[in-house]
Amino acid sequence: MSENKGIMLAKSVQKHAGRAKEKILQNLGKVDRTADEIFDDHLNNFNRQQASANRLQKEFNNYIRCVRAAQTASKSLMDAVCEIYEPQWSGYDALQAQTGASESLWADFAHKLGDQVLIPLNTYTGQFPEMKKKVEKRNRKLIDYDGQRHSFQNLQANANKRKDDVKLTKGREQLEEARRTYEILNTELHDELPALYDSRILFLVTNLQTLFATEQVFHNETAKIYSELEAIVDKLATESQRGSNTLRKQTSNPIKTSSPVQSPVNKLNNANINSNYQNQITTNGGSSLANSHANTADLPEGVLYRVKATYGYVKEDVDELSFEIGDLIRVIEYDDPEDQEEGWLMGQKEGTTEKGLFPANFTRPI
Repeated sequence: MSENKGIMLAKSVQKHAGRAKEKILQNLGKVDRTADEIFDDHLNNFNRQQASANRLQKEFNNYIRCVRAAQTASKSLMDAVCEIYEPQWSGYDALQAQTGASESLWADFAHKLGDQVLIPLNTYTGQFPEMKKKVEKRNRKLIDYDGQRHSFQNLQANANKRKDDVKLTKGREQLEEARRTYEILNTELHDELPALYDSRILFLVTNLQTLFATEQVFHNETAKIYSELEAIVDKLATESQRGSNTLRKQTSNPIKTSSPVQSPVNKLNNANINSNYQNQITTNGGSSLANSHANTADLPEGVLYRVKATYGYVKEDVDELSFEIGDLIRVIEYDDPEDQEEGWLMGQKEGTTEKGLFPANFTRPI
C-alpha cells in the first residue's frame, strides 16, 4: 500500500516538474503554446464578473450588519421613549402601539434582507470558486497537452536516427490522451463561462428589485409610524399649552434659541415656564401689573399695557397670534373673561389688525 503511494507521489512530482519546465520554456519563447483567444475573452469576462459579485456580497454583508445594529439601537431608543412618556399623558397607549409596530417593522426588514436578498446573492457568488477550479484544471491540462505535443515532435525529429517505433507509438497515445482530456474541459468551459456571464443580468435584476422593493416598503411604513408619533407629541404639546393635561409647570427660565420660529416642543417648554412673569397674569380676564415694569401711561382705550417679543412665535390655531422677535404687542382684555387661559394673553400686534392669543413668557412688558 505504501509502495503504491510512493509511486503515485513520484508521478505527481514528475508531472508538476514537467509542467513547470514547460511553462518556463513557453514564457521564454523557446516553445509555442496553444492559443485560444475566444477562451481568453470568456475568462476575462468571468474574472470581472467574479470581482464585481464578490464586492457586492462583501458590501451587502456589511450593510446587513449595520441594519441589525440600527435595529438594536432603534429598539433601545423606543424603549427609552416609552419609559419617559408618562402613562397619564395624552396618547400614551397610541405611542406604545406605534413603538411596538416600529420594532416589528425593523425585524421584518432585517429578515427579508437576509432571506430574500443575501441568500440568493450567496448562491450566485458560490458558483465562482467551482468554476475557477475548473478553469485552473483546464489550464493545467493545456500545459500537459503542449508538453506532450513538444515531446512527440522531438521523437519524430529523431525517429529516423533511432528508428524507435515503440516510443513513437507510445508518444502518440500519450499526446492523444492529453489532447482529448484538454479538449473536453475546454469545450465545456466554452459553453459554461459565457452562460454564467449572461446569467448576471437576470440575477441582478431579480436581486436588486427585491432589495429596492424591500427598502421602499420599510421606509414608507417607517415614515407612517413616525408621522403618527409626531402627531401624538403634537397633541400633547397642544393640550399642555391649553393647560388640559397633568404636566407639572416648570419654573426654570426658557432656553434661548437663535431661530425666530420655534417648534411645538419648544413652544411647549416656553409656554409653561418663567413663573415669575406668569404670576403677573390673573385668571379673571385681566392682568396684575404689580411688581412689573409695564408702562400704562398714554395707552389707547382698552389696552392694558404693551409688551415686546423676546422670542418668535408661530400660531398653531386660528385664534392665536404670530410674531417675531422685537415685535410690539398691545395686551387687551379677553372678549369673554371665561376664555382666559393661564400663561396666555390676548393681544394685538402694533401696526396691524392682527389679534389673538399668545404665550406671555415669549414677551416682556415695556
